[in-house]
Amino acid sequence: MDSGIGLLAATTAVRRLRPDADLVLSLDPDGMPWGPRTPEDLTQRAVAVAEAAAAHRPDVLIVGCNTATVHALPALRARLEPGIPVIGTVPAIKPASAGGGPFAIWATPATTGSPYQRGLIKDFADGVTVAEVPCFGLAEAIEHADEPAIEAAVAAAAALTPRDVTTVVLGCTHYELVAERIRTAVQRPGFPPLALHGSAGAVAAQALRRIGEQPAPEAAANGTLTVLLSGREGALPEPALAYAEGRLLQAISPAR
Repeated sequence: MDSGIGLLAATTAVRRLRPDADLVLSLDPDGMPWGPRTPEDLTQRAVAVAEAAAAHRPDVLIVGCNTATVHALPALRARLEPGIPVIGTVPAIKPASAGGGPFAIWATPATTGSPYQRGLIKDFADGVTVAEVPCFGLAEAIEHADEPAIEAAVAAAAALTPRDVTTVVLGCTHYELVAERIRTAVQRPGFPPLALHGSAGAVAAQALRRIGEQPAPEAAANGTLTVLLSGREGALPEPALAYAEGRLLQAISPAR
């Protein structure tokens, strides 16, 4: 679940680990974007989107959105667990800090500098130089596949990123859809190759662990796809098809 297509990265990671998994994607086009909403309003929207997904009796629910995880995870778990395990999405600060070098966290302006993010830095990156980079308009540009806006937002965030960083944490699930553009924008001549840390792979693996399943990437690719748009069954939003992840999922026949 997510407000929009930021869930594509985690969904595709699940698909690659388990091609036989039946997938339900629950988006909220009627309520997006969630970022500017109050925490209470966002939580209400997130719970509604989660309940639409829960009606399909999933084995596990992935909250494919950092902002929703920050504000709504306790409410979602209170509403759905233990019947449906709920997996949140947390920026990959811990693995990024393991490298020891200075790193940057690209995140939405609402998340940048938040007590939530500062807490993760304190817990997992104490002693490592961390730059928090607000990415104005990037998630929205990706959501609409607006190429000029994506280019401008990436360039603006890259200009705010210290030259000596060796790693960038992608602190918004949308950003994983344009990871290579971010790498190209931040990579400095004469510096080692830039490392990028997203959350999709770890979240997908954790979801399988929580329900006692093992990765089976060689399984038959017969999993189905159901798309819910603010509770109504529909199709992937057109902008999703601008990304490789969306095109991969489009090849799955909808469940009926």
